[in-house]
Amino acid sequence: MDRRDFLTKTTGTVSLTAFPHHLFASPAKKMASDRIKLGPKGVELSRLAMGTGTNGSGGSSNQTKKLGMGGMANLFKAALDQGVTFWDSADQYGSHPHLREALKSIPRDKVTILSKTHANTAKEMRADLDRFRRELNTDYIDILLLHCMLDGTWPERKKGAMEVISEAQEKGIVRTKGTSCHQIDALRAAANSDWVEVDLARINPAQVAMDADPATVISVLKEMKAKGKGVIGMKILGAGRLRNKVDECLQFALSLDCVDCFTIGSESRAELEDLARKIPAASVRG
Repeated sequence: MDRRDFLTKTTGTVSLTAFPHHLFASPAKKMASDRIKLGPKGVELSRLAMGTGTNGSGGSSNQTKKLGMGGMANLFKAALDQGVTFWDSADQYGSHPHLREALKSIPRDKVTILSKTHANTAKEMRADLDRFRRELNTDYIDILLLHCMLDGTWPERKKGAMEVISEAQEKGIVRTKGTSCHQIDALRAAANSDWVEVDLARINPAQVAMDADPATVISVLKEMKAKGKGVIGMKILGAGRLRNKVDECLQFALSLDCVDCFTIGSESRAELEDLARKIPAASVRG
């Protein structure tokens, strides 16, 4: 089986027991701390992002519930010690106050903050921008995404919010903008949208919690990259359901030239340190 065949035959029920590591080995070692310049605005961040919502809804997540305010702040500090400077948050996860707590002892300019909004209208978006910055205690948000696009018509429905984000970008309140997508038509619409500079896309080798099969998703992500967009991978471990296949999932993600960086939500310092150790090993395993 070659790499194309593996991608074509991969489905949500695939066994990764015989994962073809040699097909996804990289010629150069990659690190969690590698500095990446994302998308047309060149926002600098680490290859690995500290996720705060492996499963997040209703204003809480695995991380916020398990670690609490102090625990998450300490985990962010531990990540900084590993060179991981990219923080992935969202209003839906309720994790803004946890980032704020960490920022009490970490200089704002040392980290890149991503957040996500469900706003549709201009009024809703202005309110979210003001509230997000208060909750985070920051004057600006590095990456702001429209959260969880579920169909191909989102550019029409979100027009008001998009206009306000564009205005905020012109004022330096937002550095770069885009979408997170949870459906293949939504992902294709993001690829076709001139407004989208960055997309957060679900990708893993087993089609767990993904928009479509890996080959289909990768084809759209390649289109995005060809247009100069930045791509952040998410659900690398299938929302935690592939934690027993970390090496395979990491090697798969690290081999994709259409994925600039990726977010994984650690729930302990040991898990974070394990990821930082496994990423370079996975990137070159043959």
